[in-house]
Amino acid sequence: MALNLIKLCVGVETVDDLAQSIERRKKRLSAVKQPLEIVHTTRMAPKRADEIIGAGSLYWVIKGRVQCRQEIIDLRTYNDSQGISRCDIVMKPELVLTAHQPKRPFQGWRYFKAEDTPRDLGAGEAEISDMPEEMRAELAGLGLI
Repeated sequence: MALNLIKLCVGVETVDDLAQSIERRKKRLSAVKQPLEIVHTTRMAPKRADEIIGAGSLYWVIKGRVQCRQEIIDLRTYNDSQGISRCDIVMKPELVLTAHQPKRPFQGWRYFKAEDTPRDLGAGEAEISDMPEEMRAELAGLGLI
């Protein structure tokens, strides 16, 4: 069973904001002919990387709710120019919308077991993912979606 990570998406108000940020990164990488890798750098590296790479996802908490995820391709550790250890979480650029799940604030990333993750929104729920973010959040808060 895959092991996932969960992290707060700081500075992002909506899933659409995150999607636009990813699109900007893709354009920048394309302009300088770099490989299309969406990378998020963290201070700590997961010790259970073999359970995550290629099978797990990074679940994003936006405004206090898990709302989407990105599949993790690789985890790369290194020391930066000041000798501080870092970990690049390399992800696929596609966002997968999930059912909203409340989550309290926390620092850094955490392991997120598959049995604790919210379900992906399926193709039959396309209308839900097309709703404005605020409406979807309110309906989820009421337990209607």
